[in-house]
Formats: sequence, C-alpha cells, structure tokens
Amino acid sequence: MAEDIRIGVFVCDCGSNIAGYLDCPSLAEYSETLPNVVFVKENLYTCSETGINEIKNAIKEEKLNRVVVASCSPRTHEPLFRESCGEAGLNPYLFEMVNIRDQCSWVHMQEREEGTNKARDLIRMGVAKAALLQPQEPIQSEVDPKALVIGGGISGMTSAMALANRGYQVFLVEKSSEMGGLLRNLHKLAPANVDAQELLAKQVEAVSNHENISLLTSTTINEIQGYIGHYEVTVSTNGVAQDFGVGVIIIATGAKVFRPEGLFNYDGKRVITQFDLEAFFRNKKFKADNVVMIQCVGARNEERKYCSRICCMIAIKNAIVIKEQNPETSVHILYRDIQAYGTENEALFQHSKQLGVRYIKYDQERPPEVQENAVKVYHHLLGRELEIPQDLVVLSTPLIAGEDNEALSKLLRVTLDANKFFLEGHVKLKPLDFATDGVYLCGNAHYPATLREAISQALGAASRASIPLAKGVMTVEPIVSVLADEDACRGCGLCVALCPYSALEIVQTEKGRKVRVIPVACKGCGVCASTCYQHALDINVYTDDQVEEQIRAFLTGS
Repeated sequence: MAEDIRIGVFVCDCGSNIAGYLDCPSLAEYSETLPNVVFVKENLYTCSETGINEIKNAIKEEKLNRVVVASCSPRTHEPLFRESCGEAGLNPYLFEMVNIRDQCSWVHMQEREEGTNKARDLIRMGVAKAALLQPQEPIQSEVDPKALVIGGGISGMTSAMALANRGYQVFLVEKSSEMGGLLRNLHKLAPANVDAQELLAKQVEAVSNHENISLLTSTTINEIQGYIGHYEVTVSTNGVAQDFGVGVIIIATGAKVFRPEGLFNYDGKRVITQFDLEAFFRNKKFKADNVVMIQCVGARNEERKYCSRICCMIAIKNAIVIKEQNPETSVHILYRDIQAYGTENEALFQHSKQLGVRYIKYDQERPPEVQENAVKVYHHLLGRELEIPQDLVVLSTPLIAGEDNEALSKLLRVTLDANKFFLEGHVKLKPLDFATDGVYLCGNAHYPATLREAISQALGAASRASIPLAKGVMTVEPIVSVLADEDACRGCGLCVALCPYSALEIVQTEKGRKVRVIPVACKGCGVCASTCYQHALDINVYTDDQVEEQIRAFLTGS
C-alpha cells in the first residue's frame, strides 16, 4: 500500500527580511493549493522557540510525514529544523528547506511581484521534491583513538600536549631535527617580554618526556590514506619507513620568513631582516647607533597582496629592546600603516614613542632608498624628502607559506588559499576545521599569527579533534553517494579520481570491477553522481527522480 503523503509547509517572514520584500500571506495561501500539502503556517520567525514548537505540534496533530520550511539559508538553519523534526518523531531527513530569503527577497528587493513569483516557484519545487524523500539513518563508524600532529613548532607541540594530557596517543611529526620552528630563532616575546628560549626549552622537555607522545623528528610524510576515524599514515624517519593508524589529524606546519633578496640592498650584514635582528639580540651581537626599520618589505604588493599582521608589532618590540639597551641609539620606523591591534599592542606602540622611536609614513609609490650610510625617504606628511643616517637597516618581511603545503594539501585533499596557506572550512562556522572531516589546522599554517594566537588556535584545534576521539564512534549525516544501479557501473574509476574526499574506491566483486562508497567519508557533494555517464551513482537526498520532479514542477507550474 502506497504511503499517504502529508506535507506541512511553513513560510517564514524572518521579521522584515522576507516579509518586507515578498508577499508572505499570498505565499502561504498558494502553498495550500499544492499537491499533498495538508497544513500551512506563516511564522514571524520560524527558527524561534515559538516557530519550532509550531512545527513539532503540527507533525503530531496533523500527522505530517514531510515538512517544508520556506525561509533562509539551509547552511545555517537546516540542522536546527531537522533536529526539531526528529524530536517530534519524524525522520529528520523527511525535511526540505527552501531558501526564499537569499534567493528571493534579498536579490529582488525592488521587485516585489517578481520576487514573490520566484518564491512560489521555489516552494512548489520544494514540495515536489519532499514528496519523494525517503527516511535516512545516521552513519556511524568507530574512531581509532590516536592523533597525528604535523609540525613541531609551538602550535604543534601545544596541540600534541593538549591531546596527550587527555590520554590519547599522539604521533608528533617534525621534518627538521629539532623542535620549535620559528621560535628557535626568537629573543623576547611581546607583550609580556617572555624569554623565547626558556619557553621553548620547557615545552620541548614536556613533549619529549610525555608518555603519550611519540616524537618523530627528521621525519617526512610519505602517504596518508583513509578518512575520519581511520587514517593510515606512512612516514619516513632518516630513510626508515613506518606505518601507523590515527583517527584525526592536526596540521601545524607553520610558515617561513621571506628573505628579501634584491630588495633595499639586503646583504644580511648592514641590511638585515627582523628575524636576523632577533639572532643579534640572542647572541648579544647587536651594535648600532642609527637604526632604520622599513615595513612592508615584500608584502602588500602585486606578488603578495596580503598583510602579514605581525610585522609591525615585531618592529615595535625590537625598537623598544634597542632603546632600552641604549637610549641614545636613534631608531626610525618607516611605515605605510601601523598594525598594532589590541590594547596591549597599542600600549607598546605608545611606549615606543615615549622612548624616542620615530615613525615616518612613506608612500608605496615612493619607497625609501637605502644608501651607504643613510636612508632617503619622502615624508608623506611633511611633503618633503628626508635623509636619515644609518649604520643598520632592518627590513620587516612577511611570513610566507611553507614549501610543503601544496604536497600536504594533495595528500589530505584539503584546500589552500591564494597565498598557499591552508584554508579553513568556513571563516566563522569552522575556523579550525577543514571541509574534510577529521582534519584540523592551527598557527602559521593557517595565516601569520602571534604566539598567543598560535597557542589559542592550537588548543582550539586539539579541542575540535578531541570530539571524535572522545566519542569513539563518529556519526555523520547520511547525505551521501549511493551505488543506485550496480549493473550499470563499469568500474571506470572516473568518479574515484574526481572525488575531493577520497570517499570512493574501485573493488573487485562477483560482477567485476565496481565502485564502492565509503559513507563516513562522503560529504554528498554530488561530483560523482553528476559525472557518472552510466547514471550508476546517486545522492540519496538529491536523487535523479527528485531533481526531475522539481524540474517538472517548475515547468508545469502556474
């Protein structure tokens, strides 16, 4: 006996976001005329407690077995509505969301009638699809309770310690022979003036002696296969290969300092970088009477359009160190803009001025000119050229992405941004996660960061990675690819090659070579199903039948 489809439609005003530009009462009235719709409700805010309760009550009282909400973005609100359907006893995947805010009211603010008509089309298509939805069950998979942290800088060590202290086995992989990353070469850390080497020594000792951390220095990553909960890792330590399994991975590969070869007469002696200056301080070799620092060297240009964020604060910190060592030393900072965000950094900026550090704004079109014993600069505010004596020029250069980032991104199938730094899944919703489940990032691998920011991100990444480790079983949404027609599959492997999540593989079956879906790794993006020329693959909540029914509803609608 065929199921009696009973659909409830909820039209959201979203305050004035939707109702201010669309005729919501007419949309609700129109929804009542659609096939299989037995209940319609217009809400002021469907996502409010009142709106959610109305959905729950209607499911029970009207015996709804499908729910359609016409409101805002599924990306932000679909999980809430699905959860509400589940709480009312309806399978959460018998729910369909129609985005009439982003796709109608916001883009057709001056076209009320046309926008309303478009919303009618979308609601009609959503109802048509909802009638063909099938119940789905969450996918579960056991998680290997071990973690891989790639990178032995302060971020990697912090993440490893956080996970190890929670009782999880951690493999900490560092490609160089020593731990510490950029921190090994620093002198003092602002704003608290902490000794970098003392901090590093304590952290390295803690990591080296922790019973739950397997420290692998001089080690490179050869291969990573698998998915969240079940990653198989192959590494090589001094030429000796080693295999192990982990459940989650944290990328903390850091960054490197840009060397300004060919810029401002850089020679590493009279013209150095801030990084070089840190070494001078650390080795007590700093000697200069007239210091000129030039900001934004190799950054904020056509080649590197980004601001490295931390360069200004490093220059300010080092200028203070110079003035405190010898107040008579002349220090000039030539800048385009000063990036000293936060109250503590602003206080350091003001303190440097009180100590006598002089700041001169220069124009990008007329950059400073480094001469043998002076620096010529056009004073942007005074409107004239100055000649500043110097016996040491310090260039503030950006942090740039590590050379291994591209290879690692291909191994893990995670994304890089235009500057080759690793790109998070969502800047607000998933700032420490990748789109690929089970892989997290922190520190300079993500973007140039201060020590505090790197540590905060490392703790956050460890916290995120702890969630699947603590649960022991990973539950993922069942919106996945399925082999709908095994006989049609020819085992060509095209879908496997194109899958961005390594969620497909070719296996040998009684019927020959066939594709196999790894449901826990699949994100339901649809690349495989849209590519399969045999139509063997489908997405279980975006099936060919459902999409065809939506198209049919649009073309035959009134």
